[in-house]
Amino acid sequence: MASKLAHPLLHALRAGGPAFGAWLTLPGALSARTAAAASPHLAWLVVDCEHGMTALHPGAGESIAAVAALGPRAPSTIVRIPATGACADGSAGWQIKYALDQGARGVLVPMVSTGAQAKSVVAAARFPPQGVRGFGSPFTQHAWGADVTPGEYLAHANDAVLVLVQIETRDGVANLDEILAVDGLDGVFIGPYDLSLALGLPPPSPDPHPEAETVIQTILAKAHAAGKKWSVPLRLSFRSLPRPNPVTNCRDLLHRGTQAAKRAKEGFDMVNVTSDSGAMSDGIAR
Repeated sequence: MASKLAHPLLHALRAGGPAFGAWLTLPGALSARTAAAASPHLAWLVVDCEHGMTALHPGAGESIAAVAALGPRAPSTIVRIPATGACADGSAGWQIKYALDQGARGVLVPMVSTGAQAKSVVAAARFPPQGVRGFGSPFTQHAWGADVTPGEYLAHANDAVLVLVQIETRDGVANLDEILAVDGLDGVFIGPYDLSLALGLPPPSPDPHPEAETVIQTILAKAHAAGKKWSVPLRLSFRSLPRPNPVTNCRDLLHRGTQAAKRAKEGFDMVNVTSDSGAMSDGIAR
């Protein structure tokens, strides 16, 4: 991969990780840039177009451009597209195209439950012959570096763009082996809340239920055995409290830091430590 293609997350993963990141749920270029500039230890940001308030187009692109303007050391931007459920028919392809054409360093696709769905996601994110992604945006390469040419981006995108899918359904767990066997899939991400609900278990508060944790550890072991990167988002547990409380929020903030360190030691390759809205709520409460 050309070194001029700025991608701190990919560099961190290739160096052995762990790579720490944050979740963007608030819309707006300035909000995204503020989060990106908050810490030199952030390797990635997820622009959440599924449950967050940023529109896939053009909102995600505006956030990506705002982060990229900070320079090559700015966190890599991953876009979680809004598509859910079955996507083996290619119905999520246009969303993946929008995200990557706007300069995203990768895509995160929720609710992937079968190998066929994972193959469809990978194909939509790769240029031929590895996939079916179309080429033609005059803006994409600029988000990867001011001096990156369209030809350079086209030549290296298949190796640089990360393709991640979320395992958060019963079928996703049951079909994990076939999902992990998909060529070109870079990693799996767990939605601990939806996974817990799908398994008929209480949501994390703040740690996952012991039975859910067993499933999480199984996915970790299988993903690493298959050579995939494994990610766990640490959701903000204060949302489950009846109302914000300064003391409770401070304790919860400390717990999330402890939990993130624990996950890193367990071998998780990407660890989400906070969100923009959560950090704002914590700060105001304190």
